[in-house]
Amino acid sequence: MASDPEDDPLRYLPMLYRRHPWHGITPGDEAPRKVTAYIEIVPTDTVKYELDKRTGFLKVDRPQQFSNVYPSLYGFIPQTYCGDRIGRFCAERAGRTAIEGDGDPLDICVLCERDITHGDILVPAIPIGGLRMIDGNEADDKIIAVLEGDAVYGDAKEVADLPARLVARLEHYFLTYKQAPGMPRARVEITHVYGREEAYQVIAYSQEDYEASYGRIKAAKEKIASTKGV
Repeated sequence: MASDPEDDPLRYLPMLYRRHPWHGITPGDEAPRKVTAYIEIVPTDTVKYELDKRTGFLKVDRPQQFSNVYPSLYGFIPQTYCGDRIGRFCAERAGRTAIEGDGDPLDICVLCERDITHGDILVPAIPIGGLRMIDGNEADDKIIAVLEGDAVYGDAKEVADLPARLVARLEHYFLTYKQAPGMPRARVEITHVYGREEAYQVIAYSQEDYEASYGRIKAAKEKIASTKGV
């Protein structure tokens, strides 16, 4: 006698447990042209939050010690990873050697007109470019995106469509946010501001890096999701 799908406990997993923001949520069917972004930090935050990779909860990394604040929504693209492919691509584009991925999900800055007052949310984002940031010898790209349907930024198709001062503000933040008064200058640089097509390439490579490093997690998730009713 065939088992009743209603008796399969796997079908209830999505209702019983929160999905891990990095591994349990997809970047979306339209990636890289449109992605789901998980937001960790908003511009009004006076504390730096980041994802606890083991539990999937936000944790306090450190208080913001200086006057600089995030100039946009900030988080990462789920099921991405900055590994070997991201490192090689960064080295190739920057004309460097021995660049590695930073071992984190791919960061994303999402511009929007309205105030969003807290993180730990998902937003639909349209990538339009990025910052090629190198921290020491690690590639630490920042994808620049706009909130889908945003009244002010939503029509931007390329990073060149944004006000130059806004892009400069993003660059300045990431070049200085680790800089403490009286301390040696951090080894952080932005070698390029790149456009939409290159942002697509970076996202695609980060998805390939994720598959290479975490493919088993993704396969297990897909197996569970294929269970009838899940």
